[in-house]
Amino acid sequence: MSKFKKMKLKFINIIFIFLFFTSCIGTSSQGIFGTGVSIAFDPRSIGTQIDDSIMQKNLSTRLAFKEKSYILSISTKVLDGRIFLTGKVNNPEEKLQITKLAWETKGVRSVKNDIKIKEKFNFKQSAKDLLITSQLRAAIIFNKKIKATNYQIDTYKKKIYVYGIALNSNERKEVINEAKEILDVEDVIASIMLVEDLRIQKN
Repeated sequence: MSKFKKMKLKFINIIFIFLFFTSCIGTSSQGIFGTGVSIAFDPRSIGTQIDDSIMQKNLSTRLAFKEKSYILSISTKVLDGRIFLTGKVNNPEEKLQITKLAWETKGVRSVKNDIKIKEKFNFKQSAKDLLITSQLRAAIIFNKKIKATNYQIDTYKKKIYVYGIALNSNERKEVINEAKEILDVEDVIASIMLVEDLRIQKN
């Protein structure tokens, strides 16, 4: 091998090593607060990053207490009080219970649940549940005492799960009462936070 080729190969190796270590630095920084976002490019303040980290650890701990398998099957991320869930569970009820746990995390502003279901699809049951969800959605839209856009509604086997943020306790009661009045509903499970309970009320 000529001297020129040896120098060229050495130069390429140096560049490769440099890129490798700089990429490692960027990757390792995401673990400081457990957010999965490089600190160097993270627009959040240090205080917000710490709050998000506490929320994420809190939720992960409660999920593990509920079901040990969630440690491996469910992933959580928190960004500026917004919780993101991914993974797989056996049935829709598990997914809804996990969503409920996420909404009950102190400081939560919203929950995005992308957890997949392993259970086979039941068209008849799903149609009934969809009807119940649609009826409640319509009821809270027409109720002037409720800001409907602040709520997420899911129904599984005639059980209504309501998550969201109420302006006050009266609004929360209105939502729960509307849910209980829907025909064929067997149970109403609500995780509704009050604005005054949020870590950040306004940006």
